[in-house]
Amino acid sequence: MFSVTGMQGFELFSAEHLVTLGLFLGVCLGLVLFRNQIKPHKNVLKWIIFWTLVVCQVSHQMWLILTGQWQIGDLPLHMCSLSSFLAMYLFLRKSVKGFYVLYFIGTLPAVLAMVTPEMSYTFPHFDYIEYFLNHSAIPIAALYFILFEGYRVPRKAILFTYLVVNIIAVPIFIFNFLFDTNFFYLASPTEAKTILSFFGSGIMYYLNLEVAALIVFSITYVPMWQLIKRENRRRLVGLYHK
Repeated sequence: MFSVTGMQGFELFSAEHLVTLGLFLGVCLGLVLFRNQIKPHKNVLKWIIFWTLVVCQVSHQMWLILTGQWQIGDLPLHMCSLSSFLAMYLFLRKSVKGFYVLYFIGTLPAVLAMVTPEMSYTFPHFDYIEYFLNHSAIPIAALYFILFEGYRVPRKAILFTYLVVNIIAVPIFIFNFLFDTNFFYLASPTEAKTILSFFGSGIMYYLNLEVAALIVFSITYVPMWQLIKRENRRRLVGLYHK
């Protein structure tokens, strides 16, 4: 289970991969459908998600160190890792603008990372379990804040998050250049075959990254837009019937 060389040969959309994605979707659906029953116990759920994120981050680094694999490129500086730390912070201290960022970089991007993972190991290897557990906990954390803490995201937050991500990308780009790493995939696409593989190279790669970020953020906002619109409609109906 913790072997470096064993249990390799991950297959995209294999039975275990589809079951894993199904479990994630099932948990999300369950939280939405049974939110009223869960609400009295939301603090329990809150700390389960929080400690899941903490354990995943710490155990992954420990596994890499103890198995002699750790390299500077394994620092938790990828977007999903930053989303994980941001979610932990939000569990400890409320921040509306912090949630804006989490919503856009920690929901659809994390789901896409599960749909086309850069993964070598198969279930039940530790790396497989940790990867999918961590990437599931991030959007589930965002869902928790929406369902149980009442966080909402205005449309202007798309541009706000886009600017924040670009500001963060500057030191990440410099770090990649200095230490030959590939955080935020700013140096090159993933090794696995993903949509980034079609972004070209050089300046076109970065232009496509910028356009893709705006598209992903816009698509990510659609469910929130529909939620806010439905809540406003209900509020107006309630006022009309008073």
